[in-house]
This record gives sequence, C-alpha cells and structure tokens, in this order.
Amino acid sequence: MTDRVQKVAIFAALVFIPLFLAMVSYARPGYFASESYLGIVLIFEFLFAALWMYRRVFFLIVIGAFLLAGVSLPVGGFWTIGRWIFLAVGALAGAVIMLKDRSHRVGGFHALGLFAVLAGLVSAAVCRYTGFSLLKVLSLFLLFMYGTTGVRLAVSGRENRFYSGLLLGVEIFVAAVALFYLGGRPVMGNPNSLGAVMAVVGAPILLWGALLEESPSVHHRRLLLCVLSLYLVFHSQSRSGIVTVLLVCTLMCAALRRYKLLAQGICIMVIILAASTIIDPQAVPNFVDSILYKGKDPALGVLASRESPWQGAIDSIKKHLWFGSGFGVTDNGEDASAHLNSFETNEYTTRENGSSYLTIVTWVGIVGAVPFVLLIFAVVGKIFRTVLWMLNTGNPCHPAVPLAMVAFAGLVHAGFEDWLFAPGYYLCVFFWSMVFILAQCAPPALWPSFSTPWRLRFARTTGGFAVSR
Repeated sequence: MTDRVQKVAIFAALVFIPLFLAMVSYARPGYFASESYLGIVLIFEFLFAALWMYRRVFFLIVIGAFLLAGVSLPVGGFWTIGRWIFLAVGALAGAVIMLKDRSHRVGGFHALGLFAVLAGLVSAAVCRYTGFSLLKVLSLFLLFMYGTTGVRLAVSGRENRFYSGLLLGVEIFVAAVALFYLGGRPVMGNPNSLGAVMAVVGAPILLWGALLEESPSVHHRRLLLCVLSLYLVFHSQSRSGIVTVLLVCTLMCAALRRYKLLAQGICIMVIILAASTIIDPQAVPNFVDSILYKGKDPALGVLASRESPWQGAIDSIKKHLWFGSGFGVTDNGEDASAHLNSFETNEYTTRENGSSYLTIVTWVGIVGAVPFVLLIFAVVGKIFRTVLWMLNTGNPCHPAVPLAMVAFAGLVHAGFEDWLFAPGYYLCVFFWSMVFILAQCAPPALWPSFSTPWRLRFARTTGGFAVSR
C-alpha cells in the first residue's frame, strides 16, 4: 500500500508541478527573468533531487557546493549561500532518517562533538559580538550534525560504491585542477590552498588507491595522478603542504611495509633535484630559499614569517584567557574565516601563517578549549588504532586506512594553517566528514586475532566490501 501511495505521489508531482510552473510563468513572467528567483528555483530543484537520492548523492552535492563556493570560478557566488542551505537540509534529513531507522548508534565521539559546539555557544554568549558568533557556532553544529547523520548514512551498506566513488572523485578533481593550472588559471586561489587540498586530500587518497589490487591500467593511472598531486604541492611552495605530504606518504608506506615504494620515491626526488641543479645551478637554492624563508631575511630564521601572527594570537589569548574572543570572530568583530580560501592574515587572526590549535584557544579560551582538545585526542586515537592495524597486517584493504591518512594529514597541516574549525572552508567540511566515518569504522583495539591479515576487495556485485581471512 505504501509503495502504491508513493508511486501515485510521484506521478502527481510530475504532472502538477510543471502545470503550476507554467501558470506562474504566465501570470508572473518577471519571476523567471530575475536571476535571484531563478537561483532559488534551481536550489529547490537540486534539493528535491538530492533528497530523493539522499544516500547516493547528497554527500557529493554538499562537498561540491562548498568546493564551488571556495574556488576562483564564476559559479562561486551562487554557491556562497547555497552551500549552507544544502548543509542544513542534509543535517536535518539525516537526523530524521536515523531517528526513523534506529540502526545507527551515537557514541562518545559524537558526544564530544556536541560538547565542542556547546563550548562555542558559551563563548559566543559572553563575547561582544554575540549574534555573529552564534551564526558561526550554528555552522559548526550543522557540520557536526551532518557528519553524525548524513555522512554515515552515505557509507553504511554502500561501502564499495562510496570508496570507489571517493577514489574516482579525487582522480577527477586532481586532473581538473592540474589542467586549470596548466592553462594559467589558479583555480584554487592562494597557493597555500592548493598545497593544503593536495596534501590532505589528493596525495593520501590516490596513494592508497594505487596500493590496492587493481588492474595495471588503473594502478598506473592512480600512481600518475598521485605524482601529479605531489608536484602540485611542491609547485605551491607551501611549507605546511610540503611537510604534510611528506609525513603522510612516509607514514602510509612505512605502516603498510611498502619500503621499496618509499625508497623509490626518495630516489626519484633526489634524481629530480640533481637534474634541476645540473640544468640550472640556482634553481634548487632559490626554490629552497623561497620555501624556507618566504622572502624574509635568512638571518631572522626559518620561522620569521610566523612570529608575528603567533604573537598576535598569544596576545589575544591573554586578553580573553578563559572564554575567548568569541567563536569564529576576532577581537575587532571581524569574521575570522572570511577569506580562508586565500589564507589571509591580519593583526588578530592567524589565517596564513598561524595554527588551528592556537586559533581555537583564541576563540573559546582555556575553558572552552577542553572539549575541542578531547575531540582532537579522540581523532588521534582512531588514527593510532588504524596505524597499528596497518603495521600488524601490512594490508591497505581496510576502509579506515584512507580515512586515517586524511585525518593524520589534516591534523598535521592544521598545526600550520587555520582551517580546522572553520566550516565555511571546503577542506574543513571534507576533513570532518572523513573523521566521522573513521569514528564508525576504525579497527577495534588490537588483539592477537588481528595478526591474520584481512583480504578485503571491492565487490561490485554485492555493493559492499568482501572480507575474508
């Protein structure tokens, strides 16, 4: 009976909605000549289609909306507002579905996320810019709520399709970014953004994909794109991105016992450096100077460019020691993450040369930082358990492996750049989405039974992971 009612409702919608739109266009033709009205209609069409296929496409649309809002393309302005609509609807719809199904457990990790939101709420309530700070807290709440509900629903029972789609999406993204930069279009904006997204997302996921047992053509394609993402990181000359990508790739190869691949990568880097030195003796020294000193006097040291923003953050912490300046805002009431895609720096924030960990203390103070610290330690615990599993088995075929590597890369990079708790930034949305999935699928505590490697492969016929011991 329910299926019959659903089919009747679909048929009625397909018949009456076009008739209704035709009547509106005839009675009020000015509505369809306005970009604002057309944009609203387009957003609702997207929402309807996305909700209809919630588990399959909504996560992709949310990530795509935030990415399009942050890149230097003409469509960015449209998604600046649309991304929040999709995130809010996705969080609400995910909560309704989970309450109806009652098949997903909310655990301690999700409670820590809620306590972090409450800490931000207290900080917003006591700061001078309460209204604006409350909006920033609301955005963090929507992100964590969507991570707890919608992201988990996108993976549960669809592991094979999700991870296959994740790999394919990252491949397309890296190839598209490379083509834009080859054509002279810096689509990611500031070089630091390019280094961040390639180091945290592109290189770890593509390296993991290259280590899976696939056909030679797929293996070579992913390996080539992984090398391309590494090149884009070095091309950005972002110190944080370079350090992050070197650490995460080394950790993955070492934990999975791929010492030969690690040695080959090091040899290739040495050969490239040697060849560059032979062709242009000043190329490598100039490149190293531009990365290490960022145009500063070498006599001032490697960290000279970071001393000013770090000191500014420390001064702000001293002025608002216990409850901070307000979540997401600076001392002067400005949006602390308004230009994250450019990593801009000013007197009160540390967007370019700062640290997410200093910034969160600046925002919420010593008291408010406690749940955020516990949340970060919980993420570190999930990463540690996954790395132990990797060391014990040497097998990349576990769904937690790419998630743990993305989480590790994100935590390392966040130590140098300020984006970890800025929900308006696409890298923040992707990072926490992966972390909430990792919280669900991370290996349990390492027991002797884990000494036998899992044999896990993508099973297209079953739509999930096929695991055998």
